[in-house]
Amino acid sequence: MLEISKTDIVARLQFDNPWWEETAPAKVAFDDQPRRKYFNAFYNAIVDRSVKRAVVLMGPRRVGKTVMVYHAIRELIDHHISPNSILYVSLETPIYTGLSLEKIVHLFQEIFEHNRNDKLYVFFDEIQYLKDWEVHLKSLVDSYPSYRFVATGSAAAALKLKSNESGAGRFSDYVLPPLTFAEYLEFINKEDLLVTANPSDKRFAFSATDIDPLNAEFINYLNYGGYPEAVFSSSVRQDPTQYIKSDIIDKVLLRDLPSLYGISDIQELNRLFTTLAYNTGNEVSFEGLSKSSGVAKNTIKRYLEYLEAAFLIQRVERVDQNAKRFKRAVNFKVYLTNPSMRAALFGQISADSDAMGSLTETAIYSQWQHSTLTELYYARWNTGEVDLVSLTNSTQQPNWAVEIKWSDRPYQARSELDGCVDFATRNPRMQQPVLITSRTISDASVVYKNVQFRFIPSSVYAYTLGANILGRLNPADEAVSQPSLL
Repeated sequence: MLEISKTDIVARLQFDNPWWEETAPAKVAFDDQPRRKYFNAFYNAIVDRSVKRAVVLMGPRRVGKTVMVYHAIRELIDHHISPNSILYVSLETPIYTGLSLEKIVHLFQEIFEHNRNDKLYVFFDEIQYLKDWEVHLKSLVDSYPSYRFVATGSAAAALKLKSNESGAGRFSDYVLPPLTFAEYLEFINKEDLLVTANPSDKRFAFSATDIDPLNAEFINYLNYGGYPEAVFSSSVRQDPTQYIKSDIIDKVLLRDLPSLYGISDIQELNRLFTTLAYNTGNEVSFEGLSKSSGVAKNTIKRYLEYLEAAFLIQRVERVDQNAKRFKRAVNFKVYLTNPSMRAALFGQISADSDAMGSLTETAIYSQWQHSTLTELYYARWNTGEVDLVSLTNSTQQPNWAVEIKWSDRPYQARSELDGCVDFATRNPRMQQPVLITSRTISDASVVYKNVQFRFIPSSVYAYTLGANILGRLNPADEAVSQPSLL
């Protein structure tokens, strides 16, 4: 039987690293695509040689991890790092199957006669396809302290779990979620056209220049806007169902999760996910999910962990009207991490679709994936509910509350605010006004039953969340760092 030759492997490495060519300018893919707001922090971690760790970039499929790696390579070359000092390897490529990371690094060293003290940059894309990758990567970090190793992977929690167990002190984990609504507007060059800044309002510093076109783009965002490739490709936008379902959802459900966790009944997992996707933004229970999907409750608990691991869903715990958590979590809410997944499975939605309420709630929760600063819950009791409650870490008391609507009706039918009144009255330390999202109405001066309310369109609130959270990642648009050559 023939084995893949060293010559063929080297040829593939040269093909995957076109910036090694001496007769042409450095060629790097995706030069024409805009950079995500996460790029500066990610790149600065790569070039920071004071920390002897590998950088592990995690996140769901098709959110731009590989593109961000190529942008980092472009930036290194622009900062006068020799192209021959940069190696990119996609471990999803069949020719690398069975090769250890160390063997690949040794081939790189041979090609350019690098030694162990050179300042090299090595990028391993889709590293989860290598068995025991975390052991190999930790060994490389220890063996070559002058090299900077960067890895990406799609099954985020599996990567994080293994990095925490086997790579303690050797890996720095970064998570790249889907696009925020603010990033989506920036990528389609409509941010300045549809949103204006209100510097005098510190909490909600943005408003819509015209709410109708902003809402139209918000609906596009719900249908396909969480994925950069869908934003840039007209063919994908015309048929996002095929792209999102086949290339993202099915690959995770049918390949990634079964291979990582040894799942034998793939159809069972698929039924559960379909049930969860249809109920995004709604309260569910283990009992109800078991009846709807036909999956045993103990299996559901395990599958929920796997689906969260792959960044397909997120669970939100319930509190009562006094903001007290339940000792035994029987009911909880489930949100798709990207609302576009529901549209891919069950059809695209319009402004008046029945699913707009739950998808609006899903989209707003998805903006919070970009923040690690807030503990979010929902409140429900016999006579009322509040969609979004923040508890302070120190006291576990409610800090603020939001009721999410895709409707202007509560602005006139004030009785629909009674649940929020009850919650605010029972928790007097919670800051006011209570926020109510709407379809089109903005009003910061509503008082009902001695409780202050502020109405803001859901699209504006989603934009504000993303812009504010990502603004904290890049204060004053912090510039990328010059790589250290020392």
